[in-house]
Amino acid sequence: MRIYNKLFERIIEPENLFLAWDEFKKSKGKKLDVLRFEKNLEQNIFQIYRDLRDKTYKHGGYTSFYIHDPKLRHIHKATVRDRVLHHAVFNVLNPIFEPTYIHNSFSCRIGKGNHKGVETLAHMLRQTSKNNTKTCFVLKCDIRKFFDSIDHDILIGLIQGKIRDKDTMNLLKEVIASFVGEQPVLFQRKGVPIGNLTSQLFANVYMNGLDQFIRHDLKVKYYARYTDDFIIILDNENYLKKLLSPIQLFLKEKLKLELHPSKVSIRKYHHGIDFLGYVALPHHIALRTRTKKRMMWKLRNKMAEYKNNTIDKSTLLATFQSYLGVLSHADAHKLSQEIQNKFWFWLNE
Repeated sequence: MRIYNKLFERIIEPENLFLAWDEFKKSKGKKLDVLRFEKNLEQNIFQIYRDLRDKTYKHGGYTSFYIHDPKLRHIHKATVRDRVLHHAVFNVLNPIFEPTYIHNSFSCRIGKGNHKGVETLAHMLRQTSKNNTKTCFVLKCDIRKFFDSIDHDILIGLIQGKIRDKDTMNLLKEVIASFVGEQPVLFQRKGVPIGNLTSQLFANVYMNGLDQFIRHDLKVKYYARYTDDFIIILDNENYLKKLLSPIQLFLKEKLKLELHPSKVSIRKYHHGIDFLGYVALPHHIALRTRTKKRMMWKLRNKMAEYKNNTIDKSTLLATFQSYLGVLSHADAHKLSQEIQNKFWFWLNE
């Protein structure tokens, strides 16, 4: 296994920091904190560089607020300065860990994502059911309070399996230690904030061990994961049930995680498999009802932001096109037409 050294210089070089800024700024529209940072962009970027170079960089705190998505979520947002750094770290470290992941890990990876995950699910279901001629079953699981439960020491240990650069590790420890979850345990630091780009990297590194265990130790052929949701497909219901115990043991002993007790289910394919906002059925893929409602709710909110001059028209249109993309992966022509009609009506009202 390749071990990496001398990464710190690549992370902190101004070229990478300016690239990180460009990537961070996308879709941020006219956010006030972003505009303030941009007003003295070169000065701010070079101040980050000097702080990193001189080993004086300290990660700031988080702004805490709630959003309805439409589910109530507690969000912790880092400062613009820190979020630019997160992108700089991600630019250098993600290509190192990317080749270690299994093919069917779909979260925060180029060429993957929700749509690819659902397409792969449909393919695996067809394979296992022999094109809908045989009964097959799906075990669907969810990790309980996943981001809040990521253990800092375990995460650092997993990263150190590939990175031995002392300065890089000190920087990562600073980022990881900047946040503690909502249920702290004495002498045990846990949790990473959902919003950080680095948290998406950390989540994949953390869960990669489970992916490898299920694929190679348990020898499961049809398995897929997106962040803390994962599925296993088999034609044997009893064997699926037997897999739960070793999976739970691995999570507890290796990662200090546990399955959400009310989000573990085994369903027959023909009853519909709910995954990543879609429902896979033998002859079509439907959009989940909750996904439809969330999409309409978010689009209405984006329209309100545009009319209040919080975002520009290009950002609004990008959101609109992304939702049409979501619909294109399901049998939802009628709904697509309905959303297009409503969008243009709202825009011109």
